[in-house]
Amino acid sequence: MRYLKVSLLLGAIACVIALALYETGAYERADRALWELLGGVTSLPGQHLWYQYVLVALSGFAVTWTTVDISRTSLKTLIAAGALLNAISATWVLNLYFVFFSPFPVISVVLLGFSLGLLYARSEAGRRKSQLRLLFGDRLSRRTFYQLVDDREIPLFTGKLREATVLVCEVFNHEELMDALPVEDYVAMTNLFLHNASEFLVERGGYLDECDGESLRVIFGAPLADSDHAPHACEAALELSLRLDNLNRECETRWHRTLDHRIGINSGEVVAAAFGSGRLGTFSVAGETVELARRLCSANLRYGSRVLIGPETLGGAEGRIEVRPMDLVRGRDERTWVEIYEILGLENSLSPEEAERRDAFWRAMIFYREERWEDALDHFQLATPPEKTDAPLEFHLERVRRMRRGLGSDMTWSMARA
Repeated sequence: MRYLKVSLLLGAIACVIALALYETGAYERADRALWELLGGVTSLPGQHLWYQYVLVALSGFAVTWTTVDISRTSLKTLIAAGALLNAISATWVLNLYFVFFSPFPVISVVLLGFSLGLLYARSEAGRRKSQLRLLFGDRLSRRTFYQLVDDREIPLFTGKLREATVLVCEVFNHEELMDALPVEDYVAMTNLFLHNASEFLVERGGYLDECDGESLRVIFGAPLADSDHAPHACEAALELSLRLDNLNRECETRWHRTLDHRIGINSGEVVAAAFGSGRLGTFSVAGETVELARRLCSANLRYGSRVLIGPETLGGAEGRIEVRPMDLVRGRDERTWVEIYEILGLENSLSPEEAERRDAFWRAMIFYREERWEDALDHFQLATPPEKTDAPLEFHLERVRRMRRGLGSDMTWSMARA
């Protein structure tokens, strides 16, 4: 929208100048000389044809728009040259039908539109689109990219603190897949996962920060600010998990193998900047928030959960998702405790029975922390679903049984060692 408004303004200026010269007779001598060169077989020049004005307007706005919007100078020049050639060709063709057409207003508006557009394109505002394209490539959705282009705030890629949510999705059975599949099938299966997951998350508004052979990392809330970055990330993670389950059915059919994918989400302050050299530089984020998202993703293996989130994410998405507590773990400094949670679904998406089991799980966790082993065991059993396996619940049941027998527990799992 920014470039369209600028193009309309500059195109209008070029058209007004070209038509003003036309109306005041600035082209009369040139028209007379051209008429004589063409053999003087048409009526005398000086007649103002209606389509003359139409072609001036169309040429002016089209050339200005392409000059402002297109990044490559050679392509801009080629389009402007094509517009000039069309004006000259129109004069020759209409002369065959005994109609004199003056090309000079069109030539003037093309040159003016091209010059004004080129001046703007070389300004800081005009270079924004090409700079953003170079920095982000296809790691943003088209909608998000143009929101960034149109943003009133000038992007500061030298470094900025920003509140954001980091989503990490990783496959954890790569060694098993590499042993079981031919290399070509392993690569095809991995790329199927990476393509589907990254395309979906980018179209949901995330920025594809990293994508390698085993995992991908997507940022919500940077580079474009989003006050709802936490709920947007959680909602995307829930739908992504369902999509990857469907993808696994396709993998089972094609390769008789499935992907063991887990998701970690964490929110907080990050450093957002363009990191790296001119050859390798790219926009990314850094900080403890990023590292904790990675650790939460890995922690799913411990509990058997699918999607784990940190406390800041829960605070940002409160009222938008249903969760249950998964553990109270030591923080990075080994002195603080951090509660982590498992996402169960969107708000009000649980059936009455599922909500009762969720509540029983919460009460069981409270009893566990109070070392009331029998009460904890009873409530974990109340939280057990009748027809399917609940791996995180089974993990906690076993832990309570061990504590009741005096065998100790590994509750002091530390994020610093994850």
